[in-house]
Amino acid sequence: MPDSQINPTAAALLGLLHEGPMTGGQLMAAAERRLGPYWSMTRSQVYRELPVLAEMGYVRLGKPGPRSSQPYAITAAGKRAFSRWLAEAPGRDALRNPVALRVAFGDQHSGNQLQTLYTGASEYHSEAMAMAKEQAKEAKKAGDQYGAAALEFAVAYHKAALSWLKVAPTA
Repeated sequence: MPDSQINPTAAALLGLLHEGPMTGGQLMAAAERRLGPYWSMTRSQVYRELPVLAEMGYVRLGKPGPRSSQPYAITAAGKRAFSRWLAEAPGRDALRNPVALRVAFGDQHSGNQLQTLYTGASEYHSEAMAMAKEQAKEAKKAGDQYGAAALEFAVAYHKAALSWLKVAPTA
């Protein structure tokens, strides 16, 4: 089995850098735009991974820009590592849902607390689903069938969460 020696966050950064050199801030924006509906990355993760990727020879630093921003570009070694990562088994999902965690302790909630929890979660999932649908539509229009497919996963996830919220116990 191939061993890329990179974690999913590092791989996502390498994948985004295939589009061209970017600063950490630009990578964050690209990650939010392209991956946000189904994959989260924090600013601290991005800025922690970039020096590691540079040390491994997977990215190279460009000339500092305004406000000491540092663009990164993927190297040939980085492209090879990314290809190895793509060939690896993806592993298991890491499911962490803060609403489900709170529902697990539903006996300790008042009925009003649960209803407030469900209402907030329903609003969030409805908005997120609408955004992911729109992004998927735009991706399809742009001819990005793979990006659209990943966004359809986000649509299905939010749809499933909304279905679950309708039947979750309230008391």
